[in-house]
Amino acid sequence: MSIAQYLKEIGRGKEGARSLKREQAHDLMCQLLDGKCSDLETGAFALAMRIKGESVAELMGFLQAAEERSLPIPVQAPMVVLPSYNGARRLPNLTALVALLLAQEGVNVLVHGPGIDPGRVTTAEIFRHLGLTCARDALEVGHAWARHEPVFMHTDVWCAPLARLLDVRRVVGLRNSGHTVAKLLAPSGAGVMRVINHTHPEYALLTASFVTQARMDALVLRGTEGEPVADPRRRPRLDIYLHGLSDPTLSVPAHEGILTELPVLPQECDAASTANYIQSVVSGEKPAPGPLMAQVGCLVGALAAQRRRAGLGQSA
Repeated sequence: MSIAQYLKEIGRGKEGARSLKREQAHDLMCQLLDGKCSDLETGAFALAMRIKGESVAELMGFLQAAEERSLPIPVQAPMVVLPSYNGARRLPNLTALVALLLAQEGVNVLVHGPGIDPGRVTTAEIFRHLGLTCARDALEVGHAWARHEPVFMHTDVWCAPLARLLDVRRVVGLRNSGHTVAKLLAPSGAGVMRVINHTHPEYALLTASFVTQARMDALVLRGTEGEPVADPRRRPRLDIYLHGLSDPTLSVPAHEGILTELPVLPQECDAASTANYIQSVVSGEKPAPGPLMAQVGCLVGALAAQRRRAGLGQSA
């Protein structure tokens, strides 16, 4: 079945385009992920959605299709999911540091993203330098968690069809809805805490609306160069949602005013230098940047509230 009927709706330009219903978006993404669309149709979809922007209903349909084609990973709470899809360009990529600090708090952490990205330093590369697991299946994920270590899973291992859609960027030169879906992807089940980052203000509003309507548990923040980690120099706003409801008591406001102290960061942002810095922080040789510690504390507090909520539900 052709996706032309859907392209007619979403491809009318920013002002004339109409959003799809969730069921239509699910069918469209299923066809894309299952390889039923031509390269021309896939490119048309990528550009049309880039111009129009996704609606909440479309994201729900897209995400459902990706989840149905993902490798099942047993949920072992407490669990945090860090989607790492941008990598570092100017600042060190500290996603692995957040993952290790959470693991020290007894949290199971799953990081997912691409293995390599030309011109950027990926979290997968840093994991390899740190000697951490890049899992090839769910069994290796469980083994890493048993060792109280965070684990990385490549997108093409976890959801190969989605990885192929992400690769369209290398041809058309632009990100597409697959990248938005990837940042929302997580194992199915209760006890999952997503970390969802945004860069542009319009995506902050879309993300908040999506998390609310999908009734997710999540930490939403402005990421650092697109990574799900607080800027180590200035703390961004950290918004906690439990079952889709914003929780001001668990959230943390952004740092306001003049910075009186800057963290000591590695001068180079290559994988080896970043890994050495992360190891020195984890071992206690160097202090962790305050904004990252705030992010970790925010997540640990949210997981505790999540467990309390689950306990109340069971007793009821």
